[in-house]
Amino acid sequence: MTEQPLYASEFGFSDDEWGLLVGLPQSVLTAASAAESDGSRRTRTENAAGLESIAAGRESASPLVAAVAGELITRVGDPEVGEELPAIEPADPKAYIADVLSRAESASKLLASRVSEGEAGAYRHWLLTIAEHVVTAASTGGVLGLGGDEVTEQERRFRDELSHVLND
Repeated sequence: MTEQPLYASEFGFSDDEWGLLVGLPQSVLTAASAAESDGSRRTRTENAAGLESIAAGRESASPLVAAVAGELITRVGDPEVGEELPAIEPADPKAYIADVLSRAESASKLLASRVSEGEAGAYRHWLLTIAEHVVTAASTGGVLGLGGDEVTEQERRFRDELSHVLND
């Protein structure tokens, strides 16, 4: 039998529930980036911004966010030592985004039933911060990196839908 992370067992999370909470921040990053198809350079910039936001969670006053961020960074790499996430480009971005939104809603309901409102709110806010940093990391359109939209309609829609499912 594998040993559960301390925080998972402290709140009675099963392995699957803990996996949902730990995997969701990276999925939010990928979905926010996939909301607008815009080339490998921009995707790398978005991934770097998202990974920085995930890593920043280790400094959160929320023990839940700090524990999840610490475990996730251990799994995917630490930007403070120059590690980068591999760019994940879903074959079907719309289906991937729908799946991430569904998992975000499940995670929000799970947290509402297991942890304090402060802990649940900190986790939801962290996910929204990750999405915001990804969608504002690089502008789309323009010429030679000048001009264009900082946040496209598709990116704004994902961010707003994520906020809606997390805060319902």
